[in-house]
Amino acid sequence: MGRGKIEIKKIENSTNRQVTYSKRRAGIMKKAKELTVLCDAQVSLIMFSNTSKLSEFNSPSITMKETYDRYQQITGLPLWQSHYEAMQENLNKLKERNNKLRREIRQRSGEDDLDNLTIEDLHSLEQNLDTSLKTVRDRKYHSISTQTDTYKKKMKSVLRTHNDLLHEIARVEDLYARGQHDEDYQATLELANGASHMLTFRLQPSQPNLHNGGYGPDELRLAFE
Repeated sequence: MGRGKIEIKKIENSTNRQVTYSKRRAGIMKKAKELTVLCDAQVSLIMFSNTSKLSEFNSPSITMKETYDRYQQITGLPLWQSHYEAMQENLNKLKERNNKLRREIRQRSGEDDLDNLTIEDLHSLEQNLDTSLKTVRDRKYHSISTQTDTYKKKMKSVLRTHNDLLHEIARVEDLYARGQHDEDYQATLELANGASHMLTFRLQPSQPNLHNGGYGPDELRLAFE
């Protein structure tokens, strides 16, 4: 039993319309691939759904741009003319803006001929220069203030370290004034200045000289503590 002929008209039901589009889109894509392989044809296919979703196919032997160029060459239709004219118009606007900015820079630096400017133009230029000068000065003062605060913090840190060292030296001198041994004073002072290890030694008699009631010059030896 054959399938009935479908009337070609817009499908009103949106769900059915979307299903039909998906099925027939897949069929067209399949036919385009078959034409490319079987007939060595160069096929470019573009489709947009009613929701503006793009579907496309292009033969591997040709790019889409090459397809446009061949179509334009064969049909004589200027496909890129409007795009070129829009780009040229945009380029002209950019050139005009660039020339205006260069002219303003020359005027602000006094290089351009200011005699051609009207009183209003000169007044506007003066206001712009005053505004620019104020902005530069504010930025300069802000930079100076920031650097000054940084230097003040560094100075406070140095003074605090200096006072700590003075306090430590005074403490060591106080210990020495109370009768501490010179070696203990020297060791404490070394530690206060950051020494972590110190080796001290003193002279010690090896044997007493009973006849002379003391120690002979050659009877002393070094004893490490």
